Amino acid sequence: MSQSTDLINNIDTLAQELATIQQTGSKRIALLGSRHVPITHQNLIEMMTYALVLSGNRIITSGATGTNSAAIRGAMRADPNFLTVILPQSLERQPLESRQQLEQVMHLVENPSNDNLSLAEASYLCNKEIVSRCQQLICFAFHDSRTLLQTCRDAEEQRKVVTSFYFD
Repeated sequence: MSQSTDLINNIDTLAQELATIQQTGSKRIALLGSRHVPITHQNLIEMMTYALVLSGNRIITSGATGTNSAAIRGAMRADPNFLTVILPQSLERQPLESRQQLEQVMHLVENPSNDNLSLAEASYLCNKEIVSRCQQLICFAFHDSRTLLQTCRDAEEQRKVVTSFYFD
């Protein structure tokens, strides 16, 4: 009985992923990644996000430096209406360099109720919220990026299409 249930679940997952991949209309794409990204990689992430938005996709990300900041720049350049940024904590808890960029975002969601949590805990909760709002997750991480890798596993459990890029 367990094998037939597993087979049905695998077929269901495959069908859902195939439908998402083949979808030609706009998608809600979560783009998350490490803060510690070389500038050349940030430029590639920015260009990719720019192209995704120009193709009609909506981008959901967080407000950290590095990957997320590059995604914000790309989406803002293409069409600010297609960008939603969800912060792990309140805007006041963000670094100054991030805050200046985030103040320009039209669709900004703050989580001041997480201000008493560590950044790692707040980021994990934030990533869960981001994944719940998307159809597809694109993640840029290192193999030891625990929070990001857990977010990818969570997204896969929710049957989201997950594309992971590793810097190492």
